Formats: sequence, structure tokens, C-alpha cells
Amino acid sequence: MSTPAKIKAEIIEDEAQTIVDTEPVHFSAHYDVVVIGGGASGMFAAGRAAELGKRVLIIEKNKEFGKKLSITGGGRCNVTNAEKDVRKLLSHYGDADKFLFSPFSQFGMQDTFDFFEKRGLPLVVESGKRAFPETQSAPDVTALLKKYMTKNGVTLKLGYKVTNFVVQESKIVGVETNGEAFGGTNFILATGGSSHKETGSTGEGLEWLSSLGHTVHKPNPNIVPLKVEDKWVKELSGTALSFMKITFNDVNMNKKKSFSKTGRLLFTHFGISGPLILNSANQVKQLLRFGKVTATIDMYPDTEVGTLRNRVVELFNINKNKTLMNILKEIVPAGMQHAVGFHLSPELREMKVHSVTKEVRHALVDLLKGMPLTITDTMGYDWAVVSDGGIDLSEIDTKTMRSKKQSNLYFTGDVLNITRPSGGYSLQLCWTTGWVAGSNA
Repeated sequence: MSTPAKIKAEIIEDEAQTIVDTEPVHFSAHYDVVVIGGGASGMFAAGRAAELGKRVLIIEKNKEFGKKLSITGGGRCNVTNAEKDVRKLLSHYGDADKFLFSPFSQFGMQDTFDFFEKRGLPLVVESGKRAFPETQSAPDVTALLKKYMTKNGVTLKLGYKVTNFVVQESKIVGVETNGEAFGGTNFILATGGSSHKETGSTGEGLEWLSSLGHTVHKPNPNIVPLKVEDKWVKELSGTALSFMKITFNDVNMNKKKSFSKTGRLLFTHFGISGPLILNSANQVKQLLRFGKVTATIDMYPDTEVGTLRNRVVELFNINKNKTLMNILKEIVPAGMQHAVGFHLSPELREMKVHSVTKEVRHALVDLLKGMPLTITDTMGYDWAVVSDGGIDLSEIDTKTMRSKKQSNLYFTGDVLNITRPSGGYSLQLCWTTGWVAGSNA
């Protein structure tokens, strides 16, 4: 029998080459399944494999499991999206929809509901079909998954950072950590992507895949807030608009590249965020390749210009002797008075309403229907909810989540090159791929 050896990665002429170090490796223990990464998909996969009677080890480099999971959804945890139509649900995963049909037929949205509710954590559905735990607590989800693992006998290793795969005759036979090595029959890579690096999600698993000969797409922050240069935007930090439309244009105002979305927007100290912005970021990123992106905010997307003009006239008639600035709060959404005032000259702000001309009224309505701002960049990995990139889906057996290049290696969650919006789709991907990988490893 040949000696187990460590894998190291070396990139030569843009092709990943495996270099074998014949230094012997001693294993502390051997397991049927070794899961690398203690996030949502990793815990799910580990618990499932152990539930089927396998001896399972899960290794997590943080001192706690589910560090990112426990802060997701603003601390409430958007567990899944309650879209019952599978094809509609999968349409949110872009080009990966065909790839995901088989995994989702094995463990889908309803299975997620059943899993959590049968274990004492009921889910409630909110706007956009987003499902949250009834307790509105993300740590409750993490605690349930940890209990799922321990109940089924998973061996837990916290504070262990995997540094290498160990190979023997071109097959993975173990993993090295900082101080110990563990042998295994099958391995599940659940190290996540590169979003929220403060939680330990640094994307090192993708580097290992390259060293094993897999095609890996470079990660990019996908669901992420946007930077804005306008001072008035930053002064509104904390203000939210529950229903509005934003239209994005590239620097050349190319109408073919323009797009609009409607929903909730949040102003921050750096720019704009909220579900509407997060789900627009990937498209905005494409426009930013050509320079700054201009955008306009329609505060009344369901109201025609003519109707809004009539409302302003009626309000002016009632408040003829008040200044324009004083009645703005009666016209604009809550919290937006000073933002609109910022776009008016000092003379106009102090002008009595009875002196405001028709042209100024129309300009005011145009501002309400198209408040301008300029986007300079995204906020990057540190602010990203999800980063895209990862292993090319063509190199994975869709029925089992197994590598086509390494017969005993499986993948879950953010390791996969799948783009999706916010709204529960990311965690559903974790549950689905974790279940399938755990069932087959």
C-alpha cells in the first residue's frame, strides 16, 4: 500500500496541477463521512448522513457552528421561499434551474417546512413568500441543526481549520487540520463562498477544488448593497421606503441596458440597501463595468403623473399661506422631506405656496417620480449576503452532488457556481444540496 500524501496547489499556465508530497500522514481516527464546514449546508449534510447510520465527523474552523447562519436575515433567518410551484422556484436560480431539478425533487421547499416543524420550529410566511421561524430567531435554527447532528451521533470538531486534502493513488483519503489528520471514506465540502468573511467564509474550499483539477469560477459579491456618492442619500441613513421603484442606467444612458425594479429600499451611511437593492446588485455590477451608474427613485410607482399633480394642487389650495418646505411632509413619503428639500433652491424652500408657479409644481412632481442619484460601486465581500462563483456545475453529478472528478467528494451550498436573489433561495439551496449530499455520501 502506498503512503498517504498531502495535496498542494500550484497553478501552471492557468491549469491547476496536483503536487504530491510523500511525507507520511498519521490519522487520529477514520470516519465514513467527513464534512468540511459547519455552516447551514454542512450541518444539514452531517446530520443526514449520521441519521442514515454512518460514522460522521464535521470540522469547523470557527469556535461555533453556523456563525453566518445565526446572523442571516437580519438575525431572523429567512429559512426558505414558500413558492409551491417547483419550476417557478427554480427559475430564481438562473441557468442552474435544470441542474437543480433533480436535487429539488429529492428535497424541496415542502420538505424544508416539514423538517423544521416536525422538530419543534414552526415557520411563518411573510411578504414575497419568505419563510421565517415563528420565533423570528436565526440562532434557533442553528441550535436545531446542532441538536440534529448530536442526536444522530455526529462527532463535532470546532476550532479546527482544514489545511489540505490527503490523497492516496489520486483518491482523497483524509484531511489535515492544524495539528491533526482525520481519515475518511467519503468527503463533503461545505466551506461556503466569500461573503461575510468575518464569519470565516473566506472561500478557501474553492482553492482546493482547483488543485484537484476542478473548474472554479472566480467569486464575486452578488447580493450586496450599493455605494452612492450623493450626500443627501447618506444623510437619510436608516430611512426606508416600503414601496418604490428604482431605475438604473449606465453612464451612457443606453436604454437597452436600463432596468427597473420595485420593492423596499433602505438608505444607509454609505448608500442604498434593502431587498430591492440586494436583488438588483448583480445587474448593476454589469453596468458599473462602463463607469458610474445613474439611477432614479420613483416614490409613487403606482400613481400616474397627472394624478399626482392633481394631489399637489389640492394640497396647495388648502395650505396657500404655508411655505413649500413646511408642506413637503404632506406630499412625500415619511422621512423624505429633507431629501426633496435638498433638491430645491433656498428661495423655493421658503416660498409661500400661493406663489409657487405651475412649472415649479410640475418639477416637484417630476422629482417625486424620479429622484436622481449616482452609484459608484458595490460594497464588496464584507457586505455581501451571497457571493457567486464556485465549482462549475457540469463537473457535478446532479443526482448525488458528487464530483465527476473525485468519486468520493461531494459538494453543497455556496461552493456551487449558482447565482440567486435574496428571499430564502440561498438557504433552500443549502438544505437541498446538504440533504442530497448527506444521503449519498
